[in-house]
Amino acid sequence: MPIQERGQFASDNGSGICPEAWEALERANRGSTPAYGDDGHTSAASDAIRAFFETDCEVFFTFNGTAANSLALASLCKSYHSVLCHERAHIETDECGAPEFFSNGTKILTVGGNEGKVSLDALEHQITRRKDIHYPKPKVISVTQCTEVGTVYTPDELKGVSRLARDYGLRVHMDGSRLSNAIAYLDVAPRKITWEAGVDVLCMGGTKAGLPVGEAVVFFRKELADEFGYRCKQAGQLASKMRFLSAPFLGVLESGAYLRHAAHANAMAEQLAQRLASIDGIALMYPREANAVFVQLPEALAEALREKGWRFYTFIGDAGARFMCNWSTTEADVDALVRDVAALG
Repeated sequence: MPIQERGQFASDNGSGICPEAWEALERANRGSTPAYGDDGHTSAASDAIRAFFETDCEVFFTFNGTAANSLALASLCKSYHSVLCHERAHIETDECGAPEFFSNGTKILTVGGNEGKVSLDALEHQITRRKDIHYPKPKVISVTQCTEVGTVYTPDELKGVSRLARDYGLRVHMDGSRLSNAIAYLDVAPRKITWEAGVDVLCMGGTKAGLPVGEAVVFFRKELADEFGYRCKQAGQLASKMRFLSAPFLGVLESGAYLRHAAHANAMAEQLAQRLASIDGIALMYPREANAVFVQLPEALAEALREKGWRFYTFIGDAGARFMCNWSTTEADVDALVRDVAALG
């Protein structure tokens, strides 16, 4: 398959490595260091994450989001517990059963909710509908930030989820694969939508934020991290050359690029949303809040765009298309896509 020179909109996973992460990798590549995370780069990256959230916390690095989410949830649950999440949540629809696998059977229970956000009433109903021993005991509420349809939980919305969790003795997990985009959209201190809002454990996105590979599992309640390192090792997530996972986090955090690039991706998505919505026959499906644009796209138009070489996903309802911007998306990329949509529509 030929290399794609122009920007694409299928996934922010398709972007290259941002300069700040690349430079951090280059620095980490000089000389040799202790293995398995006992190196200065990993220590500095963990401290940078603590500074970013303005709190002491336990930090672990994994290769990908599936491992981060699954191992974090497994650390919060026993096999007879359940995790409550939105019906579109990534842990339900796109992890191939990994959360259940790594927890030895913890069941995922889904709820509905507008614009990809969990409904508090639906959560409470799912928590209280049965209390007998034959039903998997609810233990965790998992929220996705940003949601799978590109919307963003506000601090107050997250506090509402956390209050409900505390009322019933549950923990709160956040799948933050696009956390940087949420923070940039809300323009709040990172602590405001994480530990101050009641999040116990966060899976902090790196790959979608311009890193080559790697996510961080952040335990704001440090006691919950007990023996988590053993989980990582058993699951094949303890990197021998850990500095190549951790150093890019240091690069984007110490330079401010983590949020700067997210703000750029959000801005490109806003341009794309406005321009697509102005074309006859194209309608936005959800509010554009982060770096994703969801539109109703006629099937014939979607096929014609693919024949022109455009890549995007169509998995949200009938004729729904997702266009995802990233740190490297340019105005020229947006222009080119919009021109083809208008010409082929």
